[in-house]
Order: sequence, then C-alpha cells, then structure tokens
Amino acid sequence: MEKISLYEHRVSYYETDQMGIVHHSNYIRWFEDARVDFLEKVGFSYAKMEEIGIMIVVLGASCDYKVSARFGDTIVVIPKISEFNGFKMTVSYRVYNRENGVLLATGETRHCFTDLKLKPVRTKKEYPEVYKIFSDYIGVNLDGEGIYQ
Repeated sequence: MEKISLYEHRVSYYETDQMGIVHHSNYIRWFEDARVDFLEKVGFSYAKMEEIGIMIVVLGASCDYKVSARFGDTIVVIPKISEFNGFKMTVSYRVYNRENGVLLATGETRHCFTDLKLKPVRTKKEYPEVYKIFSDYIGVNLDGEGIYQ
C-alpha cells in the first residue's frame, strides 16, 4: 500500500467570521476536500468513479469542535475509512493545526454507493476494483508522516 501524504489547507479570510474564527460549516467542506484528495492519491478520483457509473452519496455528517481554527492557519485533515461493507462507508476525520499540532476537531461522514440514478450498488459484486480500494484502507491511519496521532 502506497504512503498517502496529508491533506493541508490554508484558512482563507472568507471562511472566517468577524472575529477571524473559522465558521463551523467549513469543517464539513474540509472533510469533503480530504476525501476527494484521498481518492485522487489512490488513483480513483470522483470523476473516474462517476465515469464508471458510481456515486458516493452522503447520508450524514457530524463534527465535534475542540479548538477554533483562525484566518491564516494551515490545517491538516486526516481521513480514515472506519467502516466499509461494500455498500455503506463511514469516514472519520481529525483536523489539526499544522504549526503547533493542536487537535482542532474530529468528525465523520456516512455514505452509500449508488449508480448514477441513485440506485444502491454493492461494490464487491458489481465493481470489485472499487471494493478493493476501499477495503484495503479500512482502519488505516492516513497520516503518512506519523506526526499527528
């Protein structure tokens, strides 16, 4: 299994409120960015997935906020596939401040796999290459640097 580098993001001004603190909704966006980044790094982008007829539908999202991120911070988001059965998947996330290593937030997103008409698909049977990618990464800490634990 190839080493996955971390997903980093520099907090933009528009992501903050008047006090320079990141608005809570941005963490969910960062979760998606980290998920998309992961798929690209393992060679199976969302675009490629949709080309073969699969969509990953979000069923739910949650985030627990620990310490506020602020304008100008560089944050690191570490995704981990915590559950996957070929039809449904849960991805957990840890968000850190890159400069000081402080844990800013934790969260998760829940998904199911569908065809382009939103009909559920079982990847193990219908898309074994997709099933293999996700099952190979179940529980794997994607912090390829081993910095953030």
